[in-house]
Amino acid sequence: MRGYIIAAKGYYEVYTAEGNFLCSADTKAEAVEELEAWEEEIIA
Repeated sequence: MRGYIIAAKGYYEVYTAEGNFLCSADTKAEAVEELEAWEEEIIA
């Protein structure tokens, strides 16, 4: 995984491995999905 997820108050924040903010998500599953989609984009 080239990024990470932080649980905030009632939502999740998604960041790159360098610490750049990508997005926020309502659920952990949604955050993981967003992170995986971003990783696929940078690999492609």
